[in-house]
Amino acid sequence: MTDTLLKMCDITKSFPGVLALDAVDLEVERGEIHGLVGENGAGKSTIIKVLAGVYKADGGSVDIDGETLADVTPRSVHDAGVRFIHQELHLVQHFTVTESVFMGQEEQTLLGLSARAMRAKAEAFFETALGTQLSGKTLIRDLGIAERKLVQIARALIDAKAKLVVFDEPTAPLTSGETDKLFAAIRKLKEQGIAMIYVSHYLAEITDICDRVTVLRNGQNAGRFDDVFDNSAPAMISAMVGREIDELFPTTEHSAAAPRLEIQSLCADAFNDVSLTVHRHEIVGIAGLVGSGREDLIDTIYGLKAPSSGTLKIDGIAQRFRAPSEAVAAGIALVPRDRRHDGLVLDMSVSDNVNLAALDSVSRWTLENRRASHAVATEMSETLDIRPRNIAATARLLSGGNQQKVVLGRWLNKGADIFILDEPTVGVDVGAKVEIYQHIENLAKDGVSVLVSSSDPGELIGLCDRILVMLRGKIVAEVSTTDLGVDTLVALTTGGAVQEVAV
Repeated sequence: MTDTLLKMCDITKSFPGVLALDAVDLEVERGEIHGLVGENGAGKSTIIKVLAGVYKADGGSVDIDGETLADVTPRSVHDAGVRFIHQELHLVQHFTVTESVFMGQEEQTLLGLSARAMRAKAEAFFETALGTQLSGKTLIRDLGIAERKLVQIARALIDAKAKLVVFDEPTAPLTSGETDKLFAAIRKLKEQGIAMIYVSHYLAEITDICDRVTVLRNGQNAGRFDDVFDNSAPAMISAMVGREIDELFPTTEHSAAAPRLEIQSLCADAFNDVSLTVHRHEIVGIAGLVGSGREDLIDTIYGLKAPSSGTLKIDGIAQRFRAPSEAVAAGIALVPRDRRHDGLVLDMSVSDNVNLAALDSVSRWTLENRRASHAVATEMSETLDIRPRNIAATARLLSGGNQQKVVLGRWLNKGADIFILDEPTVGVDVGAKVEIYQHIENLAKDGVSVLVSSSDPGELIGLCDRILVMLRGKIVAEVSTTDLGVDTLVALTTGGAVQEVAV
């Protein structure tokens, strides 16, 4: 019996005007954790969907456990023992753990559903297969995100027929502690001989948990790493982007000028007594776990939520925004954390999205001058290197990194001078991250005041001049990023360290 469990050879897939996969090979051995990495648009999602039977390949073959699938369909792939753990959880909040695990595959006796047996089987699976204890009676809404992810895994594997499990960005909604819990479960599955494909943008996770790694670039194989070490990340990045990246973050040399945005004793339901100042030529970070009040603070500054008390000043003048439109009129731009739902009109073109906030500048007598708007979008597309270089392309079809560039381009076009960036690189590949970081740095150099809210401590340290730490609705620390370590910042955000707030 060969050690190769999955063999995808010369997989080719085209969409109108795009060659998404060009003779791509992917091999996974029994019992290994195989990483799949590449920039947004490299072909990772496409080859996974080909394997899942969602897309029909134009050419190539798929072998599972030594047998070539004549017709790759969701049913044939499932019957061959392949399971998929998607980024979205898709669980019913009011279902119990047992009901969620067995949904669609309930076990019955002559007397009906065997609820007690299913519960016992689910609880035994969590303990023996995933190395954790979870009550089958618990409601999904009462679980943490990590436990919900384990329920998702159990649902896929409870029939004991899985040979290969595909994890697609499984840690995207997880904190670092929750990620550790998930990794423990994945390693437990490996001990049982189950093979896994692990898709992630986080190279630290790839080097931590994967045995081998396949790199894709522009729909082609760009390299395979048969020995993965902690120091493999630079070589993987080079293979992903096709060039050496000397530094992830730009060199930061800012001389903070006059205060631009000032918040004094701001209060709302999710936070209390928050004060901060962002100067011109400065990048200020906000760190905090989910539930710290960080997201609500951003929404309140932008006028999405109303504060109960406190003041917000721009250039020393008190403001009270009753809607985001008033914040925009005052010179504030928000690049939101959920770009697909809050940042873009997905069915509109790149050109329309870029011009959306500044239609008055390309209009006459309420009618848009399409030639002028297209010229603006073309220039912005070139400035930000939005790919494909087609301003008529629909925003929905762009990769995550390019979608983020479109949102950024809209506000650059508007000419805002206070930028609020909420999770600016979530779901963005490393190549696009480098470009986005440089654009943020350029904003600060040009005198713009930048406020960055992020759950990535390394990003905040590498990008910002100073960081405000939120914990349980309050700012508990203000620290300079000079000589600041990730471990120290994580300790502050989790309450594991105490530091006086700078005055």
